[in-house]
Amino acid sequence: MASNKDSVKHTLIVAITLCLVCSILVSAAAVMLRPIQETNKSLDKKRNILITAGLYEEGTSVEEAYKSIDVKMIDVATGSYISDADVTSFDQRKAASDPKTSRVLSSAEDLASIKRLENRSLVYLVKDAKGEVEKIILPIRGYGLWSTMRGFIALASDAETIEGFNLYDHAETPGLGGEVANPEWRKTWEGKKVINDSGEPAIQLVKGGVNASSPQAKYQVDSLSGATLTSKGVENLMHFWMGDNGFGPFLAKFKKGAA
Repeated sequence: MASNKDSVKHTLIVAITLCLVCSILVSAAAVMLRPIQETNKSLDKKRNILITAGLYEEGTSVEEAYKSIDVKMIDVATGSYISDADVTSFDQRKAASDPKTSRVLSSAEDLASIKRLENRSLVYLVKDAKGEVEKIILPIRGYGLWSTMRGFIALASDAETIEGFNLYDHAETPGLGGEVANPEWRKTWEGKKVINDSGEPAIQLVKGGVNASSPQAKYQVDSLSGATLTSKGVENLMHFWMGDNGFGPFLAKFKKGAA
């Protein structure tokens, strides 16, 4: 005759108790680690902003270097600064997914395939010793082949010349679309123009390489080899964020000194 310890009832009790204990431990660990995770996420974002701006040096304090960045909030539709905004607690990802703080994009508007656009956005300004803006850093995102690619673009004070490009958060194919994070490819963006003489988004990713003698070369970047859809996704997200539904209104106002 089976002992009580060998019974099905006893086995189930032990299994359920073990599951409960494990779930409590996992939940407690998640709660305890959340502040550390949030801090690390914040530091990673700041580090990537600094990398995009060309201000990051290995081994230096991210928080110290980030003090040179002036963070502002804008109304995306009008391009105007929002003076009373709390930029420290604003979560742009949450704002983009919340119907109260974002809007649904129509298929004609949604070049970047992001579905919803936040009403407000943070922008990051690098200023010189006189307080003049040297660089504008803008958050950008858009869908590639497999994932939403997120990052930043740095523009010179003319609001049209690229000084840094950094898509650091993605799940594109390693060795192909994943080359969006390759520092060598990112450098090929520097000096390119995002807006043409008509004020329209003009960046193109060219398959087979840019012809340096072409009049259009200043608007062109080499496409990623073997990653046609990822490259098209990058081009589309650039056209979206530099256009009327993205940061176009802000950049136009910035040029006039009226943001």
